[in-house]
Amino acid sequence: MKQIQMVDLQTQYEALKPDIDQNIQNVLDTAKFINGPDVKSFQQELADYLDVKHVITCGNGTDALQISLMALGLQPGDEVITADFTFAATVEVIGLLRLKPVLVDVNLDTFNIDLEQVKKAITPKTKAIIPVHLFGQAADIEPLLKIAEEHNLYVVEDNAQAIGSDYRFSNGHIAKTGTMGTMGTTSFFPSKNLGCYGDGGAIFTNDDHLAHRLRGIVNHGMYKRYYHDEIGVNSRLDSIQAAVLRTKLPHLDEYNDRRRKAADIYDRLLSDCEQVTTPYRNPKSKHVFHQYTLRIKNGKRDALAEHLKEKGIPFGIYYPVPLHQQKAYKQDSFVHENYPVTNMLVEEVISLPMHTELELEQQEYICEIILDFLK
Repeated sequence: MKQIQMVDLQTQYEALKPDIDQNIQNVLDTAKFINGPDVKSFQQELADYLDVKHVITCGNGTDALQISLMALGLQPGDEVITADFTFAATVEVIGLLRLKPVLVDVNLDTFNIDLEQVKKAITPKTKAIIPVHLFGQAADIEPLLKIAEEHNLYVVEDNAQAIGSDYRFSNGHIAKTGTMGTMGTTSFFPSKNLGCYGDGGAIFTNDDHLAHRLRGIVNHGMYKRYYHDEIGVNSRLDSIQAAVLRTKLPHLDEYNDRRRKAADIYDRLLSDCEQVTTPYRNPKSKHVFHQYTLRIKNGKRDALAEHLKEKGIPFGIYYPVPLHQQKAYKQDSFVHENYPVTNMLVEEVISLPMHTELELEQQEYICEIILDFLK
């Protein structure tokens, strides 16, 4: 059996090696390393895939979030609501811009933002909501958009873990995550479902005015060279990374299908264990399984993690400390007891290896080790 990896980027690269190598070589031959033809082509190809008017690439997923908030013209002290159970980048950019993060709890089944808690958190100072499509499954966007419309709020979708996922509206309309709110953002970190070979990110929007602002902000606030109309940042996707992403984008749906099939196998192998809760699938969302995340009951998660480590099986615990308890983001308004679901999840969740190259033998071995420990 091949060595098990949390993410097997090497094998994925080998399958695409001739095309990736040639496309990188083309960039080297032209020496157009910044904003070259590959960047422009990738932006259009990704826009076509997502069925969105504008894709603006940038340096990474965190920059994508920050630039999106900058484009909205929010002022220090404005409140932004987001989920407590997610990676810190989402709240990090709120703090960097001197906005006020308002953290709310998540749903126990999907791990995504709890809409009832969002309603309770809205105040006259609330200006935006950032739902996170966590682990590859869409947050419940349709009712969230209605809440935002009622209160005249922006919605910035954090789509770093769910690119390619579909969401079905009550009228049957299907849209890609990241394209339904005011803006959507993503990361092309190598381990993502669509990853480059370094850092990269992008912002999506159907709003022409916002797209114009975004293009200036990512480039030092310039809309004309050496004329700085506003404070911006230096955040660009380089041409080599764009060349890699152009090679991989046509395979994204196939990659996501493989992840779903691997998730189905995990489900089948673990279905009879009462101490394991396998991932819930929201019928409105086409899960793309950036992570395959279990809940381990009866306080055995940490012991299981040690056991997997001893057996050489990689795993992830996303996330061991909730945002409301992180030293950098603590506020008096964050009352520990107000986040019961998040507090439970940080004690129970564990993510198993999940990638496009998983083999049945590997999954059977992983699940055998888990079941033998928990029996």
